[in-house]
Amino acid sequence: MTLLIDKSEIRTLIPHSGTMCLLDGVVSWDDNSIVCITNTHREASNPLRRGGQLSTVHALEYGAQAAAIHGGLRVRAAGTIAPPCYLAALRDAHLDVARLDDLASPLRVHAQHLFGDAGNTIYQFSVSADETPIADGRVTIMLRA
Repeated sequence: MTLLIDKSEIRTLIPHSGTMCLLDGVVSWDDNSIVCITNTHREASNPLRRGGQLSTVHALEYGAQAAAIHGGLRVRAAGTIAPPCYLAALRDAHLDVARLDDLASPLRVHAQHLFGDAGNTIYQFSVSADETPIADGRVTIMLRA
C-alpha cells in the first residue's frame, strides 16, 4: 500500500507528537474524506495501553486524529494554517470488539467531513481491520477560544 502522506508529515498537521501520533500514514484523501492506516495499536510503546492492553475505546482517538489530519490538509490546500482547535464532543460511538492490541491486521481509519469550516466542524469516522468493523462515531471539533 502506497502512502500519500507519512507520519513525519502528519506531525506537521496535528498537535500530537512522539508516540501519541497514532496514525502511520494517509492512503487517500480529498476535500470530503480521508483514509489512514496504522499499526501502532500493536506497539508495546503505545501511550494509551494500560496493563499491556489497548482497549477499543481508544479507537475513538484514532478516528479523531484522522479528522484532525483531514482538517489540516484542507486548510493547507486552501493556503492557510489550521487554527488551534480541540475535540469538543464525541457522539454515537459504537465499539465492536473488546481490544485493539490483539488485532493482527493494520487498522484502517476513515473520516468523512460532514459539516463546518476549518475551526468548527463535524466528522463521522470508522475504524476497521481487514474489513471487520472495530469502532465508529462522530466528533465535533471547535476553535480554541
